[in-house]
Amino acid sequence: MKLKLLLCFILMSSTVAIAQQFSYKANNPAFGGDTFNYNWLLSSATAQNGFKDPVTPRTTQSALDRFGSGLNQQVLSQLSRSLLAQQLEAVGSFSQEGTFTFGTLNVEIFDSEEGLVINILDTSNGEQTQVIVPNP
Repeated sequence: MKLKLLLCFILMSSTVAIAQQFSYKANNPAFGGDTFNYNWLLSSATAQNGFKDPVTPRTTQSALDRFGSGLNQQVLSQLSRSLLAQQLEAVGSFSQEGTFTFGTLNVEIFDSEEGLVINILDTSNGEQTQVIVPNP
């Protein structure tokens, strides 16, 4: 008798259930969530990021080293400009068509429908580039 009563109680109590309506709200503002969650999501992602930015040599140089390197670049730039000007005076202006050689560089200049075309080929490694100056 006790067994039947216990079984009846279990069956009746299992049929009674409390239900509620499920709702979903996105956390990420990109998917319709609250925009105030952006900072929290960003800080959480940054904390989990295992990758570190590589240290560039520029940040580890002292101010004196940076000044010396900048000065060196300016001197070399001025020197290369003056050497190029001397070469161009001997050859003429870039408006002349033809092929010119500057050390290991072969420069080919010609007119086309697009404008003035300058092909530059480095014979030491095979790299080449093309510069097109459009017609006015």
